Amino acid sequence: MAFHRVIDPVTTHTIRPNLLNYHATRATFTWDEIAAELDFLPGGSGLNIAHEAVTRHANNAHSEQVAIRWISKHDAIYDFTYADVEEESNRFANVLQELGIGKGERVFVLAGRIPALYFAALGTLKNTSVFCPLFSAFGPEPILQRMQRGDARVLLTTQKLFKRKVKEILSELPDLKFVLIADIDEHISDHILSLPLLMDTVSAEFVIPPTDPEDMAILHFTSGTTGMPKGAVHVHNAVYHHYMTAKYALDLHPNDVFWCTADPGWVTGTSYGIIAPLLHGVTNIIDEAEFDAQRWYRILEEQRVTVWYTAPTAIRRLMRLDFDPLEEFDLSHLRFVASVGEPLNPEAVVWGRDVLDLTIHDNWWQTETGGIMIANFAGQEVRPGSMGRPLPGIEAAIVRRINSETVQVIEKPNVDGDLALKPGWPSMYRAYLHDQARYDKCFVDGWYLSGDLAYRDEDGYFWFVGRADDIIKTSGHMVGPFEVESALMEHPAVAEAGVIGVPNDVIGELVKAFVALKPGYVASDELNRELLGFGRKKLGSAVAPKEIEFRDTLPKTRSGKIMRRLLKAWELGLPEGDVSTLED
Repeated sequence: MAFHRVIDPVTTHTIRPNLLNYHATRATFTWDEIAAELDFLPGGSGLNIAHEAVTRHANNAHSEQVAIRWISKHDAIYDFTYADVEEESNRFANVLQELGIGKGERVFVLAGRIPALYFAALGTLKNTSVFCPLFSAFGPEPILQRMQRGDARVLLTTQKLFKRKVKEILSELPDLKFVLIADIDEHISDHILSLPLLMDTVSAEFVIPPTDPEDMAILHFTSGTTGMPKGAVHVHNAVYHHYMTAKYALDLHPNDVFWCTADPGWVTGTSYGIIAPLLHGVTNIIDEAEFDAQRWYRILEEQRVTVWYTAPTAIRRLMRLDFDPLEEFDLSHLRFVASVGEPLNPEAVVWGRDVLDLTIHDNWWQTETGGIMIANFAGQEVRPGSMGRPLPGIEAAIVRRINSETVQVIEKPNVDGDLALKPGWPSMYRAYLHDQARYDKCFVDGWYLSGDLAYRDEDGYFWFVGRADDIIKTSGHMVGPFEVESALMEHPAVAEAGVIGVPNDVIGELVKAFVALKPGYVASDELNRELLGFGRKKLGSAVAPKEIEFRDTLPKTRSGKIMRRLLKAWELGLPEGDVSTLED
C-alpha cells in the first residue's frame, strides 16, 4: 500500500463548503440539478453561455453588483457592474452584426488583459459567433497558423500588436474580413477599423438569437510536441460544467471576490477567468500586469480576494521569496486557493499551510476537457501531490491499452496506467477543427485517453505520474519525471526542477535533472554532489537522477508548465518544435 501525507481540511473560515459529503454528492448527482440553477434563453430558444454569465444577472438584483474589477498595469482601477458588462458586450455583438459576422464565424482576439477582450468574448458568444483567444506574446508565425487553421473572419487587437505582429501577415489571410483596433479613434481603412468608434455608433440593446446548446462557442488552440497546433472545439453546453466546477471545485459562494491569474489565451483564463465567476454572479478581479510577487500579495490584500485560482509556477516563484507574506500583508479574508497548469508538487501544498496558513488545492484538466475534471475540494482531506478525486458527474479510471481498439480498466489501486475519462460531460471538446482523424484517435473502447499517466490509490485519489511521452525508461524501471522533480524540491536549495531521460547505451535512459536554485544558494560542485545524494536517499539509486545541471530559469509555457520536451531538445540537439507558448 502506498503511503501519502495527509493534510486535514481548513477550518479557519466559517463558510460551509458547497461539497460537504463527497461520496453522497457523487452518488446522487445529476446534470438536471445544474440545469435547475441555470436560466436558459427566453421562450425555450436554447442555451447561451453569455446569457447565463451576464444577461440574467443584469436583469435581476445583481445588476449593480461589480462583475469585473479591472486593475491596469499602472494601478488604475475600473469597476464594471453586470449592467455595464451587459451593455458593452451587447455593443460588441451589434458591431459584429453591423459587419455582417454571423453564427459560427470565428472572432479572434490578440490582446493583453484589457476590458475590450472580456466584452468581446461575451459579445461574440451573444452573437453566436465563435470566440478564439490568442496569447498576446505570440509571434507572427503562431498567430498566422492559428488564424489560418481557425478560419478567422475578425481579429480584435491593439495598435502596438497590430504593427508588430499582424500587419506583416495580413496578405496571407485573404479570408480575414476585418481587423478591429481597440485603442485608436479613427478607422485606418475599410477593413482596419477603430473599435471605440464602432462601439459608439451601435445600440446597447441586443437580443441573443436562438442558440442550440451544441452550437460552437469557443475555439482553443493547444500546442502539440510536433506538428500544427490543434483547435479544440467547445460548445455552449459547456456552461453546465463551468457552473458546476466553480461551485464544487472552486467553492464559489455569493459575495465572493474571485481572482484567476490565468491569461484568456489559455483555456483556464477563459473558462475560469471569464465565464465561471460571472455564472455565479461574483466579482471577478482582472489584473493587466504580469507576475510580480509584491503586487500579487497587494492585490490579494487590497481587493480582499476570497478565492484565488493560480498556477504551480507562480506558487513556486512565491516560495522562492525570502519573507513572510503574512507579516507584510493581511490575507485573512482569503479562504480558498486552487492551482492548475501542471501537477502541484507536495512541497508547495505544505508551503501553503506553513506560510499562507491555507491549503492549496490542486486540480487536473486539459484544454480538451474544457473544465476541471479531478480536484481537491474545500472541506475534504487533501493529500499533497495528488490531483484529487473526480468531480460529480465525471467518471475517471486508470486503463491499460490492449491494442488500438481495446483498453482494460485497472481496478487494482496504486498501479500506473493511462488516465481516462468516460465521454459525455458537457464541456468535452467536440472536435479538433479540420482534423477528425486526430480527434478519433483520442477515444478508444468507450474512453477518452488523456495522454497522461497516473494511478489511483485505495481511497479514489488520483496521482499524476507523467505525460506518456515524458516517461523515462531506465535500467528496466519506468520513472515519472514529476516524482523526481517533487523529491528534489524538498531540498531547501531547490526552487524548481525539470527532469528528462537522456539516451544511454547501458541503462536505456539516464535520469537527468535541471535545477533552478532559491535566492541565497549558489551553484557549485559541492551542491551538485549534495543534491545527487539527496535524490538517492529520497528515491533510491534506480530512480534518482544521475546528472544535475543548474540553470537560472527553466523553460515554461505561459500557463506554467515546465517544457520538458524543450529541455530534452536542447540537451540532445533536436528540433524545438512549437515554442509559441513559451514564457517570455
